[in-house]
Amino acid sequence: MHVSHVLSILATVAYVTNSQSIQNCTRTFKSTTAAAAFAALDPGWNLGNTLDAVPNEGSWNNPPAQASTLAQVKARGFKSIRIPVTWAYHFTSDSPTWQVDKTFMDRVETVVDQALALDFSVVLNVHHDSWVWADPSVANANTTMIEEKFTRLWSQIASRFSCKSSKLIFEALNEPAGSTKEHADLLNRLNTYFLDAVNRAGGHNPNRVLSLSGLNMNTELTSLYFTRPTTYPLQPWGLQFHYYSPYDFVFGAWGKTIWGSDADKASLVNDFELFHGNFSHVPTFIGEWSVSTGQTETAARWKYTDFFVSTAKKYGYSSMQWDNGNDQLDRTTGKWRDEVGIDILLAAAAGKVNSLADSTEDGSATSQFSSAYYFHKLNTPIADAQIQYILNGNTLLSITDNSTPLTPADFSITPSGLLTLSASYLSPLATAQPGLHKTLTLTFSAGAPLTLSLYVYTTPTLPVTTYNLTSLPPGDLHIPISYAGLPQVAAVKAVLADGSYLTDAWTMYLGVLQRGYWTFGEWEGEGAGLKISASGVERLRGAGQDVKLGVEFFPRVEGEAVVVRFVR
Repeated sequence: MHVSHVLSILATVAYVTNSQSIQNCTRTFKSTTAAAAFAALDPGWNLGNTLDAVPNEGSWNNPPAQASTLAQVKARGFKSIRIPVTWAYHFTSDSPTWQVDKTFMDRVETVVDQALALDFSVVLNVHHDSWVWADPSVANANTTMIEEKFTRLWSQIASRFSCKSSKLIFEALNEPAGSTKEHADLLNRLNTYFLDAVNRAGGHNPNRVLSLSGLNMNTELTSLYFTRPTTYPLQPWGLQFHYYSPYDFVFGAWGKTIWGSDADKASLVNDFELFHGNFSHVPTFIGEWSVSTGQTETAARWKYTDFFVSTAKKYGYSSMQWDNGNDQLDRTTGKWRDEVGIDILLAAAAGKVNSLADSTEDGSATSQFSSAYYFHKLNTPIADAQIQYILNGNTLLSITDNSTPLTPADFSITPSGLLTLSASYLSPLATAQPGLHKTLTLTFSAGAPLTLSLYVYTTPTLPVTTYNLTSLPPGDLHIPISYAGLPQVAAVKAVLADGSYLTDAWTMYLGVLQRGYWTFGEWEGEGAGLKISASGVERLRGAGQDVKLGVEFFPRVEGEAVVVRFVR
């Protein structure tokens, strides 16, 4: 980059900040280190798909942010809020000023103030702008525009928020796109411009903790290409990375509902170890991670949550759970979709040892068990039920049924965690209809309590099992399901009439429960059944032959899938 261009950018920063009022802050500011500020984030929660929605707040699946939602998150035990903001559609002028709409800036400040008023630590960022206009990897990317617009934007944000408390952290750019050194060089320059814009905005900003960005915010590319800035040596700053691995498990892709083997755990540890080895003296937190509650098996999800949070804590990384509004907190009802999962997260973040429900860990298995549930097949004899738990050194203190304790005649447990529910206790299942019978609560000597849901099940039914592709309208296809047990689709297998797979032929090399299975985005479970996305429908149309979908449910055992046919 030419020196003249660098000077032009820095002059721009000076122009923008000088044209705005640099405030003389009246509130005191408690300076802190990046390490201390990041430690205070744990555990954190993301206000996802809200102010970052494209093009406007409310455009995606969530209502506008409300103070009551933040209060619910606070009451649940979270200590920090990350507020992703997409600014791309809120500029009122183009180059050279790139003025942000005042009404939108006011709205962002309102939400930030609501979070700070609840004593949250807050991370405020520039979010989907990273792919809307700040993506250097697209053909003929205008890097001069990216640098100018990014600098103008942060000058305005930093000026508006210059007098906020030290609990407000600025994050330069969410998941910056790119994969090469050239892309990283631009990002490293943007980090420098970010530092300069924040400092020149004045107020408390020269002492504010900042989160700089690495390519994609993943461990590998950040380790390869991030360059530490040399300007503003007294500015407290650190890094963050995001973690959604293994992708197929956390998003329920290609039929992967199994997690927890030694190899699974080693992969996560290796990723953390790589980053820690490269940035052992750089304060770091995990700004996003999650595991879908709607697309994963419950016991495996609990094990992943516990291992992820406790391993992050081992490496000194606070973690902030991503929530798009569909996976964690139902912002309409105020209910958490997986209360036990949140309890496990909070306990692990507090350094407590959780006991866990066990589940299948062998990726080559042909069926899957889960100790989050007891499944009794309709019209089969009642017998003692054995359910395995991972005690992790804890002891089981009690099992309660709607606050009523079970007696020694109802259950027993071995030192290795094998729980037996007696046939006499389970006898009411013999005459119960398919569905949830009851949910038991297991309390241990340490860590989060667990639930054990007792289901009677049989194969679900579908009112329509054959669709003519030539008469299907464009758009998503909603397939109603009459559930007869746990109301959750586990996986969908797509096979052509000639026996080959509709997509991803490489899955033939995976375990039986993943071969030929559709990936995330082509389908998803919904309250009353199965949704095939518009892109999934078009893939069915483009197959050139009939397609058979095998829709599977929990428990994943042979003979319980329902077949849906698409014909021409």
